[in-house]
Order: sequence, then C-alpha cells, then structure tokens
Amino acid sequence: MNTEEQIKNYIDSQPEPKRSDMQALHALVLQALPKCKLWFDDGRNEEGKIVSNPNIGYGFQTLKYADGKTRDFYQVGLSANTTGISVYILGLKDKTYLSGTYGSRIGKASVTGYCIKFKKLKDINTDVLIEAIVYGV
Repeated sequence: MNTEEQIKNYIDSQPEPKRSDMQALHALVLQALPKCKLWFDDGRNEEGKIVSNPNIGYGFQTLKYADGKTRDFYQVGLSANTTGISVYILGLKDKTYLSGTYGSRIGKASVTGYCIKFKKLKDINTDVLIEAIVYGV
C-alpha cells in the first residue's frame, strides 16, 4: 500500500465529524504545500509496539541526534487524538514562536512549543493555521 492509500485509509477510519475535518485540513495543506513529500507513520516503533497516534507527515528534514545518528522525518504532522486534531510543527528552534506568533489569532486551540491542538476545524482560523504550517516547512 502506498503512502496516499495509507493516508486515505487513516482519514476514512476516523468517526465523523473528525473525518471531514481531517479531509478538509489534508486538502488545505496539500494546496499550501503542493510539492511537499508525504509521509504516513502508523505510530509503531521498530518492534511493532504502538508508541504514538498515527501521523500524516508533510515536508522533509533530516534530524540529527546527540550520538551523531541522523533520521529523515517530516516537518509537519497531522494526527487525530481522543479530543480532536493535533498539528505538529517540528524542528522549530524557538519553542515560544508558535504560541507567540499564532496563539492569539488562531482561535479556540491549544498552542505549545510544537503543537496546535483543537477540537473541530470550525473552532480555528484555518488561514492562521496554514500560515503556521507554511512557516514550519
């Protein structure tokens, strides 16, 4: 199964209205980042144990670890969670940037150093969310 099929199956597996919100958000991200690399992470580690919620990934970066090892990974992640949807913007050096720049404009969302979490897409300003996503990439 290719990445697009995995993403479609993941979104389709969500209950409504989360499914429609994720479909709309996925389309918005693809419109804003038309040539980005797509990823799907099923949330399992190397041993097959579930360690996180599945994530749709957008963009490309090489992560460097303290031990000198590197890993290719996405820059922005989209994930369903028990209370709504999380958007992860990874690799930001300044952990106050997201909340300071977008927190007051995004609407009804929790904004931390790398995560924007909201219950429903209608609760937030999607233009501000896409602005944050584009900045992250």
